[in-house]
Amino acid sequence: MKKILYIFLIFILIFFCLKSCIKKDLGYDIENYSQEEKLEQVIPKNIAKYTKTIDGVDYLVTTSDVGKFGGRIITSTIGEGPKTFNTYVSNDATSSSMADIMYDGLLTTNPINGEIEVKLAKNIEILPDNKTYIVELRHGIKWSDGVEITADDVVYTFNTIVFGGFGNTSTRDSLYVNGKLPTVEKIGKYKIKFETPTPFAPFLRNLSIPIAPKHVFKKATDKGKNYFNSFYSTTTNPKDFVVSGAFKLKEYVPAQRVIFEKNPNYYLINKKDEKLPYLDYWVTLIVGDLNNEMIKFEAGEIDIVTLQSSMISKYKMQEKNSDYKLYNLGATTNTSFLAFNLNDRKNEKGKFYVDPIKQKWFQDKNFRSAIDYAIDRDNLVLNILYGVGQPLFSAESPKSLFLNEKIAKGHKQDIEYAKKLLKESGYILKDKNLYDKYGNKVEFELMTNAGNTQREATGVSIKDDLASIGIKVNFKPIEFNTLVNKLTNTMDFETVIISLTSNPFEPHSGYNVWHSMGVLHLFNQRKENETNTKKLAFEKELDEIYNKASIELEFEKRKALYDRYQEIIYEEKPMLYLYSPINIVAIRKKFGNINPTPLSGALYNLEEIYIK
Repeated sequence: MKKILYIFLIFILIFFCLKSCIKKDLGYDIENYSQEEKLEQVIPKNIAKYTKTIDGVDYLVTTSDVGKFGGRIITSTIGEGPKTFNTYVSNDATSSSMADIMYDGLLTTNPINGEIEVKLAKNIEILPDNKTYIVELRHGIKWSDGVEITADDVVYTFNTIVFGGFGNTSTRDSLYVNGKLPTVEKIGKYKIKFETPTPFAPFLRNLSIPIAPKHVFKKATDKGKNYFNSFYSTTTNPKDFVVSGAFKLKEYVPAQRVIFEKNPNYYLINKKDEKLPYLDYWVTLIVGDLNNEMIKFEAGEIDIVTLQSSMISKYKMQEKNSDYKLYNLGATTNTSFLAFNLNDRKNEKGKFYVDPIKQKWFQDKNFRSAIDYAIDRDNLVLNILYGVGQPLFSAESPKSLFLNEKIAKGHKQDIEYAKKLLKESGYILKDKNLYDKYGNKVEFELMTNAGNTQREATGVSIKDDLASIGIKVNFKPIEFNTLVNKLTNTMDFETVIISLTSNPFEPHSGYNVWHSMGVLHLFNQRKENETNTKKLAFEKELDEIYNKASIELEFEKRKALYDRYQEIIYEEKPMLYLYSPINIVAIRKKFGNINPTPLSGALYNLEEIYIK
């Protein structure tokens, strides 16, 4: 308990320091307004929840304001829409957000302080050995089809889907301890015993993974992994979905919209014992790109939008006479970066994933460092984020409890130093073009997802920066789902600008990125049959750090290990971190129980939101 309190106090300290820093960072455009008009960071109120048993059913009760029933909220997503509605298969943010809304986990994270809270679980007991966890489910709660949720569903989810390697294996991979997985055992209709091979610091947060209805999903797992990957796809009849979450798929029209309807069997109730959600529907429009998204918000077609940095000044000036309110959620937990493909292996067809000539460039630390020093992050923040953000140099977001402050300071752009590094590796600058020591002109492809105008502008800026050291960049925005396939499946890319969402309370959530066999180990991705391939020296150390940190229970010792992992990424530069925007959202004033938080965003409590 003392340890939890200590971590919480550290978070509060960082939270208020961050608040102060954000006011300072907003200076480019926001400082032009009077003190009353500045965008203050939100300090959300903590809405407590508790369990109440009614007629044998253990409901979760919210103490938020009692609202009105009915209506809908309309949000948006850029790109081409979801690739799947199967939460266990998903490996992109759009698909995950839409699949996850339909399924709850045993536990969840408090959106304000990051502490672990019960969800499907009624309570949890941790035995003195710090390895054994007894979870008791809520009694009497049901799936959307009326079947009761029991321990059988939990045991099946972990032992068959997760540990069996169905779909995206990120969760399974992050649960290995010294090469072993936890054991999961049913000890009663509503009780499950989890046991880890050794005390495992990140374990509880892994109990937030969605639980599947065994009576539905078993039919898919029985048919094998290929079939499972297409189960609950975007072509599945919405009537076939059986869910535990607040909303259930009602309609999907490709490239147009996704509509979810309320789950009448959801187990959250208000202070008057009325079942939530309040809203009948959650609608997401597929808008294609950021500009189209803004047009639809201004036309009143969507109810919430994350503002592009260039639009903040305009929206702030119009706020008083508008039907929306702006919320400053502070620095995002997204970490934007440029990644190199260091893969020097051949695919199943005997072809190199990356041109061998370019492999030599990318695997040269001096080459990667030269690109790092050639990038003008201050310019990215000024011209792309309009000053509403900060340069990023660390693999941890500015909000992280485990942020290495030394690494976070970074460095300024230094073209002359970049040229010096290249010269040390034998590169020659001739007629404003760079050549390697074998006479090959240095030229490579840089990808990002089309439609994200911020990333597209970032790519153009970096292309110009690298031209100053003689490198020709062929910048190529492509459709998002195609890009994801290249990054995680075919691995046929050279460099990419993308972002991942970090967990400010638990760096082990990045295991799938930094461990050499992680499914998002983008800079040197390996397939399951490539377990014995040679590792780069720093990959070995990253593996050791993540293995050690996962079984270390003392915060300071864990912090030291994660400080070192950030140092490795900063020194070796397989991924170059770019910037951290400030998250400003505009939400229609017509909604009640809007309680955005810096950690969880604006709609984490969708089931409690109502139309006034």
